[in-house]
Amino acid sequence: MSENRLAVAKTYKLYIGGAFPRSESGRTYPVSDTKGKFLANAAQASRKDARDAVAAARKAFGGWSAATAYNRGQVLYRVAEMLEGRRDQFIAEVTASEGTRRAQSLVDLAIDRWVWYAGWTDKIATVLGAANPVAGPYFSFTVPEPTGVVAVFAPQESSLLGLVSVLAPVIASGNTAVVVSSKDRPLPAITLSEVLATSDVPGGVVNMLTGSAVELAPWLASHADVNALDLTGAPTILRAELEKAAAGTVKRVLRTPQDEPDWTKQPDITRLRAYLETKTVWHPMGV
Repeated sequence: MSENRLAVAKTYKLYIGGAFPRSESGRTYPVSDTKGKFLANAAQASRKDARDAVAAARKAFGGWSAATAYNRGQVLYRVAEMLEGRRDQFIAEVTASEGTRRAQSLVDLAIDRWVWYAGWTDKIATVLGAANPVAGPYFSFTVPEPTGVVAVFAPQESSLLGLVSVLAPVIASGNTAVVVSSKDRPLPAITLSEVLATSDVPGGVVNMLTGSAVELAPWLASHADVNALDLTGAPTILRAELEKAAAGTVKRVLRTPQDEPDWTKQPDITRLRAYLETKTVWHPMGV
């Protein structure tokens, strides 16, 4: 490269409704690696951006929740294929974001984790549903159904594996998501948005906001069209306030430890169960 040539810094955008808009406020902030070297500019989402993301997630919920479990599984498998195709880019971004020599294994785990949740889409109803014994000429079935729009505060430290671990179960179970990414480590989340946009995931199923969770969390917690809240990456000082706001609109709240868990451990179905409602149906025999 010529010594006289100026480097062109990349400015990333938000991911809302399947498109990549700039923040409504026009704000951006610099993203640096663990050594302080400038990497790029990221959009700083505003309250209006959060509202737009919720509206997009609500619009997409009907089609996504109505899709067959098999179809959702195939869509998620396609995302895993594309994650694999951009594996080297993710390794470079995780290395820069987290300053770890384990980036390769963390990226591989993230891809495998996505496949793991994809495999659960057509098994959730069997495991969590039931045919209930009743005294009378009726059938009684219990089936799990998605909750709706889930606001997810992604882990602040684990830029990709943690993000995949909290996002994949939300959409695998038929919900749609508004995700607030790690503020200081957003690049893997932005690249994941690009993967989702070029895969078979319908626009609005996942909406990715970069910026400050402190700024965005109160608005998402109190938004009447958000049905559930994942507090994994939420600011510790705001958790009690967020739970109180969520209670005002009768949201499901996934409470998590204030310290991030070890994301490399094998997951279970706890996060899948967290965003499902139980519906019981009675039907007369012979009709």
